[in-house]
Amino acid sequence: MSVSTAAVAPSVCAPLPVLGRDVTVPLVTGGEVTYAALDYAASAPALQRVWDDVAAYAPYYGSVHRGAGYLSQLSTDLFENARKTVAAFLGCRETDQVVFTRSTTDSLNLLARALPAGCQVFVFETEHHAALLPWQHARVTCLDAPRSPRQAVEILERALADRDPYGPALVCVTGASNVTGELWPVRELAAAAHAHGARIVLDAAQLAPHHPVSVRDLDVDWVAFSGHKLYAPFGSGVLAGRADWLGAAEPYLAGGGASRTVSRRADGGVEVQWHDGAARHEAGSPNVIGAYAIASACKALTEAGFDTLVARERYLIGKVRAGLAEVPEVRVLSLFGDDAPRVGVLSFVVEGWNSSHFAAALSAEYGIGVRDGLFCAHPLVRALLGSDPQTQGECGAPEAAPGEKSLNAIRVSFGAGTPDEHVDRFLAAVRELVRDGARWTYRTQDGRCVPDTSA
Repeated sequence: MSVSTAAVAPSVCAPLPVLGRDVTVPLVTGGEVTYAALDYAASAPALQRVWDDVAAYAPYYGSVHRGAGYLSQLSTDLFENARKTVAAFLGCRETDQVVFTRSTTDSLNLLARALPAGCQVFVFETEHHAALLPWQHARVTCLDAPRSPRQAVEILERALADRDPYGPALVCVTGASNVTGELWPVRELAAAAHAHGARIVLDAAQLAPHHPVSVRDLDVDWVAFSGHKLYAPFGSGVLAGRADWLGAAEPYLAGGGASRTVSRRADGGVEVQWHDGAARHEAGSPNVIGAYAIASACKALTEAGFDTLVARERYLIGKVRAGLAEVPEVRVLSLFGDDAPRVGVLSFVVEGWNSSHFAAALSAEYGIGVRDGLFCAHPLVRALLGSDPQTQGECGAPEAAPGEKSLNAIRVSFGAGTPDEHVDRFLAAVRELVRDGARWTYRTQDGRCVPDTSA
């Protein structure tokens, strides 16, 4: 394994302030410890800046777009300015739209509903389920897992060359894997898609919190991401990009806000004229606080500077990889190889351990929060573990008991708010668990591995 052990701290390496950094949790062995949150890939903690901005706005909250009162007008301005902030953060083109949704999953389902008739969708089996599953009403071509960025482009080019060149087509691809953290060749995949007359949507859920994302520079047609992974966990997401397919589609939700005019027809039915623009797909009372939180996070990350954030994260990635490489029983999962660039997401398995058991011990005995399972990317994890694609395995709920072989892995993930101490404690805990074993006994309860407190 070609992992450098010389992880050098960048000149500016202070983590950004986040909520929960001083929270203590009980240990099953007794006492308490400061919680080490190393599950950023699932939901990142809120930036202190985001929380402060939301708290300052909360007394002025009002329903948007419909009210004549001061608070409604203030909230409307804040909501629409949040849209502009997100557009700037994503480097959107002047003609692009920013639609606020509930999450990345919601964004991609919205786009799936807007596909033109006969559209063919190309998606790699390595995608998160949010990107793999929404296209059930389209013609879907699921592409094999590539083993290098170049092979990813080659696989896509071959598949696109075989398609009907006159029908609409869409490619859906991740920017960074939620399992391995590896960066995908988005710009090259976009070029391949456009060369064959297809469009491309970027799942930036794992990329946007760690790297700058520019719709214009990457030349993608749409980008989707979630606030709860961008240090703004208030149930909001974004779909940004081209307006034509969205404008031609029926509203994602039918209701107030999406409708321009509604009248009774002579036959007793209802006649509706729908809004154009983002409002067409934002029916109902929108999550103003969620949108504002995303905008606040975008500003905070931009002001902190992605050069500084990326440098610090590379330092932490180097430290984690070097530390895990020192434990022979640990195998880090990778599609593109050990030297592939990645964000702060790594998954691994430990020889002789059930992954759920290992993760439970990290939590109960060391106060370290990681994730185990298939990470809502079942085909990818199966490919990485070398199992039969038909093998059953439930995300986050392995059937195997502690110590038995299971079809799952352990994921450690971190970001702009992660202090060195959390990484150091994690690596020390891995070494100790592998060397000495767990200090407590565990059992399976409701599909989860938990400390046995019956004794």
